[in-house]
Amino acid sequence: MTNFEVVIGLEVHVHLATESKLFCPCPNSFGDSANSNVCEVCSGMPGVLPVLNKKAVEFATRTALAIDATINQRSIFARKNYFYPDMPKDYQISQFDLPLCERGHLDIKLGDTVKRIGITRIHLEDDAGKNIHSSTENQSFVDLNRSGTPLIEIVSEPDMRSAEEAVAYLKALHAIVVNLGVTNGNMEEGSFRCDANVSLRPRGQEKLGTRTELKNLNSFRHVQKAIEFEIVRQEDVLLDGGKIRQETRLYDSNKNITLAMRSKEDADDYRYFPDPDLLPVLISDEDLAKWQSEMPELPAARKTRFQQEWQIAESEAELIAFDPYLTHLLEKAVEIYKEPKKIANIILGPLLREMNLRIADGLDGKLPIQAKALAELAKIIDNGLISFKIATDIFPELSNGEKMPEELVREKGLIQVSDTGPIEAAVTKVIQENPEELAAYRAGKTKLMGFFVGKIMREMQGKANPAIVNDILLKHLS
Repeated sequence: MTNFEVVIGLEVHVHLATESKLFCPCPNSFGDSANSNVCEVCSGMPGVLPVLNKKAVEFATRTALAIDATINQRSIFARKNYFYPDMPKDYQISQFDLPLCERGHLDIKLGDTVKRIGITRIHLEDDAGKNIHSSTENQSFVDLNRSGTPLIEIVSEPDMRSAEEAVAYLKALHAIVVNLGVTNGNMEEGSFRCDANVSLRPRGQEKLGTRTELKNLNSFRHVQKAIEFEIVRQEDVLLDGGKIRQETRLYDSNKNITLAMRSKEDADDYRYFPDPDLLPVLISDEDLAKWQSEMPELPAARKTRFQQEWQIAESEAELIAFDPYLTHLLEKAVEIYKEPKKIANIILGPLLREMNLRIADGLDGKLPIQAKALAELAKIIDNGLISFKIATDIFPELSNGEKMPEELVREKGLIQVSDTGPIEAAVTKVIQENPEELAAYRAGKTKLMGFFVGKIMREMQGKANPAIVNDILLKHLS
């Protein structure tokens, strides 16, 4: 990208975790049978009147507070008019001229560089239903369960200059809304999804180029891949003397390409006007003060605390601090055994591995392991009862929450051998059985140290104390 500068802005849609929908009492739940959570209001029947869900306003305001935005204590709902089969009212209830909040920001970090991304606005709106296209039946269906689900749309300034910056911003924003508890953040279910506006302009030019909008990107990986492809596509068009069309495009993850969907509308095309059925949204001083006082510690502040107070490395602190489940386990375990770095090593090693395996199997990534089990596991590793490898090996059994670590290792006979006699015998045997490797090590191939350690640990069935193995082995090798 020597000739052009990339300009990226993101529109993020967040499903709010309220019990009911935005303007009616229908359940706000995912995965129920089609059209089972529908009433006269969310199906757009004539003559019905919407009633605003106050909890949705609270969740939206909490999000605005987290990004240092200006809260408009008086905001107005508008009708955004367009036709689509899953939009039963033929309009979406959203906010336009006077949204709930404006002028926020979010800081992201890439390498050693911190960059501030401006946030133009956050507004409330209701979601559309869902079209289901059946390839086998050659038919399309409409499920209105999602119609009327409360959303906030978080619109950034066009401040991002690469796909990496866009992903960093999304991850930071995702961590905030999940930690606030305003959404479950499940991207596969569509609870957190993104539209990316991408354009190119000649370097040094102030005027923005023509943008394309990449719709409904529902994973961090898809966001990065789609933006990267679109940048290359637009550059090819411009270098060939062509012009970029203002249009909406979809990302095909199987082919890793973007495809034209429709021409992109401007605000005028939606014919916004104030919704006559809804009064202005008024946030009282008392409610605003209460919500402000109840704000939890945000992920960025928590990450800094983990680094400064517990000396956890930055990348590791971020992984834990941005995940409320991992944060809870770490903080509760540290209350029991005050070795945060050692507990963090277990969380980022065997715990994350087990979580990822569960997710790959289509299960919830959260495990029924207790914080006291993590604390005890760190303690018995620290005391030399077992090695970290044995801890990793037994972790799947620990993660069912049925047994404590020390009970399990004693039951299985996995207590670590620290007696130098058996270890000395194993070291001697391995060295005698591998004379060529011994000669190569003494000739300067010191990386073979790992080869010998592996052989000795297998000889000892993984029970040898690794520190003692290393000490004895070094004496023999030298």
